[in-house]
Amino acid sequence: MKSLINIVGVLLIVIGIVALSYQGFSYNKEEKVAQFGDLQITAKTKERVYFPPLLGGLCLVGGVVLLIVGRISKK
Repeated sequence: MKSLINIVGVLLIVIGIVALSYQGFSYNKEEKVAQFGDLQITAKTKERVYFPPLLGGLCLVGGVVLLIVGRISKK
């Protein structure tokens, strides 16, 4: 159980650092605009998903707290 707390703590720290450094990701979305028989017209748009800095900070702080709790409970 103690090692699980440490693993989750480290994962939260890594997720927090990644969320703070990248602040989101983008992807391409393809939509069908029109169709005339066999002819299709599509449009590609670039969408972006943002991670709030507060989310990254909370993950980072939560991971540090879990690591501290895991070390305290070992004693």
